[in-house]
Amino acid sequence: MLGQFFHKPTSDESDRVPPGQHLSKGFPVLTYGETPEISIENWQLKVWGLVTPKTFTWSDLMAMPQSNFTADFHCVTHWSKLEVKWTGIKVTDFMKSVEVDPQAIHVMEHCYGGYTTNISMEDFLREENFFAYQVFDEPLPADHGGPMRLVVPHLYAWKSGKWIKGLEFLDHEELGFWEQNGYHRRGEPWAEERYSD
Repeated sequence: MLGQFFHKPTSDESDRVPPGQHLSKGFPVLTYGETPEISIENWQLKVWGLVTPKTFTWSDLMAMPQSNFTADFHCVTHWSKLEVKWTGIKVTDFMKSVEVDPQAIHVMEHCYGGYTTNISMEDFLREENFFAYQVFDEPLPADHGGPMRLVVPHLYAWKSGKWIKGLEFLDHEELGFWEQNGYHRRGEPWAEERYSD
């Protein structure tokens, strides 16, 4: 399979590819369960927990500042794709519309289809994170998490919740779906935090 779908990084690329990763020639799709199909008319993003509860529509997010992003993407299943081009809304811009209790230290990402994944507030609020609705100048396909997904470039891709529909703010850490099933609590690619100890 290596060579047909993946290749080793060149010397110019090696400083951008975490240990144990190969570069993908395409953009693989890995999904547990069926792929949800959500129209932008029906899509919503809710926030609750240690936050003033609020529901955002697609129009609400489109009214926020829009940005283009180029970010490397690292999957825990040993592949990476460099320079993925996205369009979306910075998490930091989105959070200007959210009132969070200072006691909140973790976020549980809730996704259409029932998937969840956890992330610390410190990791969630990094400047480079964003909600994406386009990839390579095209609407984000459902199998890549469309119509909207979170992208957290500095962690393995399972922390970038596909089909995002809710953010639950917590004063403690709770484990999401993959974390409960053996994946690492944080998922730092450069430290190869793939699985729980």
